[in-house]
Amino acid sequence: MNVRLIKLSKEYYTQLSEMIDEWKLDHEVNQGNRSPWAIFKNDYHDFDYYLENLETNEPEDGKVPNSVYFLLDVERDILLGAVNIRHRLNNHLLQFGGHIGDGVRPSERRKGYATEMIRLSLIECKKLGINRVLMVCDKTNVGSAKSIIKNGGVLENEVVDDNGKTQQRYWIDVV
Repeated sequence: MNVRLIKLSKEYYTQLSEMIDEWKLDHEVNQGNRSPWAIFKNDYHDFDYYLENLETNEPEDGKVPNSVYFLLDVERDILLGAVNIRHRLNNHLLQFGGHIGDGVRPSERRKGYATEMIRLSLIECKKLGINRVLMVCDKTNVGSAKSIIKNGGVLENEVVDDNGKTQQRYWIDVV
């Protein structure tokens, strides 16, 4: 597996558009997952705006600073997924969001990429001084739970969100 986390730049416009379009189609057809939300909040067609507003550096309206990375398959030159690392937690993220929100494009799921993306994200968390990482996933998302556990996640508890869905809260000690 020759993958790495990258920051998005103009050279990856085509790869991003292919990944986002695939994800959107999956969401429309199968009501599939659209996580991390950060990569869907703006229209990538205005790529300059998309890049400028991908991350939150100066938080407002209850947001926290965050970094967004994309998982690149180096050999195939395609984007496999994305991860949003929140630099700190507010009350909502402490209950329902966690430090890391991640997702793998539909055609590349169940191949171990989420586990590797989390592992690489934990390295970035350590660089940010985050030594204890919270990850949250829907209880029905068994694949996410397995990826979190494979990276050292320990289930603390389950909480019910505003939509009535049970969310599992896992802590990972970053070493």
